[in-house]
Amino acid sequence: MDPYIYGLYSLIYLFLFLWGLKLSIKYGFFSWLNVLLLVTFGLVYDNLVLAMGSVIGKGNFLEALNEMRYWFHAFFTPLLILFSWAAFRKTGIHWLKGRTGFILAGAFTLAMIIAELLQNTIGLKLESAQKYGVLSYESAGPHAPPIMIIGVTVALLLAGMILWKKLTWKWMAIGVILMGIGSAVPIPLESDAATNGFELILLISLWATKAFLEKKSNQATI
Repeated sequence: MDPYIYGLYSLIYLFLFLWGLKLSIKYGFFSWLNVLLLVTFGLVYDNLVLAMGSVIGKGNFLEALNEMRYWFHAFFTPLLILFSWAAFRKTGIHWLKGRTGFILAGAFTLAMIIAELLQNTIGLKLESAQKYGVLSYESAGPHAPPIMIIGVTVALLLAGMILWKKLTWKWMAIGVILMGIGSAVPIPLESDAATNGFELILLISLWATKAFLEKKSNQATI
């Protein structure tokens, strides 16, 4: 069942990606909020590879496809820190709009990319795994605390709470909280894909947040 669920996820992420392109065309590509396009592209790829693994079959090709999942994760997911900073800027907190805010956000993003590369990506060794109908290649190494994920989550939650307080937009914060609950609380289902549904909820909340902020910013300039 899980391959079909991952296939559905990939289609929904593709829809979000295309919607994001439409928003970018409408409001302009020169916005740090648009890093969400890269994150979403990575998730389209990730879920598609998981969905198609049993069709492709075990071998070097599928292993290479799965290895790219880890590299995309390392480079794209930390960009959500820049998304959080860009969302901060829309609240009117002035010191975050300047060079200092950008340098801090950029340095934090770079630090999380390096942490993920060193912890989970460089020197990656994969082994085949089959569970709930999904054939994939997973890291054979020890699983260390997810430093990058923790850093990204803190940035998203902080931005979400400030948006809730300053602009009464609660959906980003709710999306992050639900993602955290879904990751921490075991779900009594014979499925790994079910947990990824919380990741999808988070991305939907982030795209809704981008649409809200871009529309609000555009109205303010009219």
